[in-house]
Amino acid sequence: MAAAKVLRTRAFGTAVLDQDPFDDQCQHVLVEDSDANNALVCCFRLLVLEGGADIGRSYSAQFYDLSAMQGFTGKMAEMGRFCIDPDMKDPDILRVAWGSMTTYVDQNEIEMLFGCSSFEGTETSAYLDAFAMLKHRHLAPNRWVPRVKAPDVFRYAARLRRKPDSKKAMLRMPPLLRTYLMMGGWVSDHAVIDRHLNTLHVFTGLEIAAIPPARKRLLRALA
Repeated sequence: MAAAKVLRTRAFGTAVLDQDPFDDQCQHVLVEDSDANNALVCCFRLLVLEGGADIGRSYSAQFYDLSAMQGFTGKMAEMGRFCIDPDMKDPDILRVAWGSMTTYVDQNEIEMLFGCSSFEGTETSAYLDAFAMLKHRHLAPNRWVPRVKAPDVFRYAARLRRKPDSKKAMLRMPPLLRTYLMMGGWVSDHAVIDRHLNTLHVFTGLEIAAIPPARKRLLRALA
């Protein structure tokens, strides 16, 4: 836990050690580099909920009105504080992390994975094509749509009228969010401006049953 908190602090660039009360409620997954004395290169945490009735216990519920998701009946897992060592550029780190996530989801019979996917910084202008693509292709289904709760948000679905440049959008899309979307994930219609962590984040959901079979086979091969 000490190493995970240090890595999170470096990755998020916070002035003080990154920790909160949710750390004690979650299970933590660490990805280490066996060729570098098991140095920690990636970490994330998981909070398991028995169903949507418990959604108010989640970290995300501090920032989003998730009352629409209270009717979800299957087990859920919130993935949070996902980060990769900023000095590491190896794409296999993300693949290993998702392989571990796949094993966890299968073993615990999780039916929905969710969390906050973050863009670096709080300036929206750098991500307009990415947000436009989210609006046009990846908004949450009406039955689960998260509503505004945080005081400082960017309502990109309501404000943006531009057609996204797909190349620019994907270049600016965070790797974690890009992976969610490739599996059929969806997002909130607004981004929360989180000045504490210096990020813009969107609520992200993924129903496990909706993942394309070919993608499931790939993930299980990684696991």
